[in-house]
Amino acid sequence: MLQKLHIQNYAIIDELEISFNDKLNIITGETGAGKSILVGALSLILGERADTSALLQKDRKCMVEGWFKVGQQQQVKEFLHRSDLDAEEELVIRREIAATGKSRAFINDTPVNLNQLKGLCALLVDLHLQFDTLELGNSGFQQIVLDALAGNNKLLPEYNRLFQQYITAQHELEQLQEQQTRANAVLDYNTFLFDELNGMGLKENELEDLDNELKLLSNAENVKQQLGDIYRVLNASEQPMVQQLRTLVNRLNGLAQYHPDLEGLAKRMQSAQVELQDIGEELESITENIDYSAERIQFVSDKISAGYKLLKKHGVHTTAELLAITEDLQHKLNDILNISEAIGQHKKRTADLLLQAAQKATILSANRKKAIKPFADSVNELLARVGMPNAKFVVELQKQESLRENGQERIEFLFNANLPKGQTVNSAPFEPLRKVASGGELSRLMLCIKSLVARHVQLPTLIFDEIDTGISGEAARQVGNIMKELSCSHQLISITHQPQIAARADAHYFVYKDIDKDRIITSVRLLSNDERITAIAQMLSGEKPTAAALQNAREMVGN
Repeated sequence: MLQKLHIQNYAIIDELEISFNDKLNIITGETGAGKSILVGALSLILGERADTSALLQKDRKCMVEGWFKVGQQQQVKEFLHRSDLDAEEELVIRREIAATGKSRAFINDTPVNLNQLKGLCALLVDLHLQFDTLELGNSGFQQIVLDALAGNNKLLPEYNRLFQQYITAQHELEQLQEQQTRANAVLDYNTFLFDELNGMGLKENELEDLDNELKLLSNAENVKQQLGDIYRVLNASEQPMVQQLRTLVNRLNGLAQYHPDLEGLAKRMQSAQVELQDIGEELESITENIDYSAERIQFVSDKISAGYKLLKKHGVHTTAELLAITEDLQHKLNDILNISEAIGQHKKRTADLLLQAAQKATILSANRKKAIKPFADSVNELLARVGMPNAKFVVELQKQESLRENGQERIEFLFNANLPKGQTVNSAPFEPLRKVASGGELSRLMLCIKSLVARHVQLPTLIFDEIDTGISGEAARQVGNIMKELSCSHQLISITHQPQIAARADAHYFVYKDIDKDRIITSVRLLSNDERITAIAQMLSGEKPTAAALQNAREMVGN
């Protein structure tokens, strides 16, 4: 609820402050007195654009402050929490425009950007301007209205959650299918490469080891002969080197008593003798295992040849690199199998989500269909009350081929401003609201719809700027009655020229021009009961109201 509005240095307003009633607030005044300027100032704290042309005195800043009572508005509290703003019972929203044109906004003295300001104020104030009726033709707005009346406010978020999960799952499924398509394009080639490499059965460093083995096998006889000669010199000749060293070690040991260093030298020579003996034994073992084999040479040559072809084919140089390529191909082939499994799982999940969303959408549709006739009947009844007895309003549900964000049908508000007498609704030509309804018709229709919606949802403060344009007499009286009914549960602020509407006010404000230091400025005051009667009488008969007008005004206020 808007409790108070404070304005400084805006347009022709030097400074004024208005405290509002929590029910129906009516603002009247002569044309040009500045009634709509109040709405313009209020729009600044709602996040509208501003420039220095709004400044009354160009060397001073402009400031607009609004005090709002939050009460139990959960959406407002959630917004404040998401924005890291203090959630207090009273909110003070301030907008400042410096002489330089720089604009700043504050919520409870905390600086905020315009998007934050707009987001919060959209939950606090519904500003309905003379030409702000185009949203009636918007399918999104129409869906919100019908769902509010159909009681879908709890079901719709559940459907939206399932639908978004379905869309996400569908997108992931399509991505997997694209991956599979790309993988399948090279599947045969990768399978061939893997089979070719895997068929080699290579082990770590095998080609390098085989290359060394081939060199040995190709020179087996010469190597065996040379190794045998070395072994014989060490262990098997007429005077083997190992035997000679053993003899020399014994001689040194016999001389060790004559010189302290000889014992150490004898031990070193003995170690050499033992080492040479071991070398000889190993040479003998190696020699025994070297055998020339034409079959083995052929096998090794063939495998080396096949391995070198693969090295050249893949542009690498080692067995380890070939094994890495084999492993990578194995992963790619496994990935294709995994993609196939994932696609199967995603298809099932997508189908399950679609089924769940479709079930919710069916309930949404049933609720909407059930609400259509009572809604249309109520709107048509209200249209007759506000001076449009020949106008007819209907709601059409157009089923879509697939689910959409808000269900399985498109909602369209249709209208006929002048239904011929005797023609039924079923046979009458109806067109979408946005194509056929005039501005005045849209204004009254918007009031009728909002008055119905307000019974089902917690609307913010409603502000109407001359919604009564183009009506008078009984129609104006009925508009006033509807506003009065609506104000029982919502705060309304309305600028009007109609005495029938002004008479329904719980608080009546009068806007007027005043002269201050050779400047014309706008002022506003809350009227007393007698002042209200006089103001309404002036609206009925002119600046100097007649006795009859005063009596009429008195009766209007009394009723």
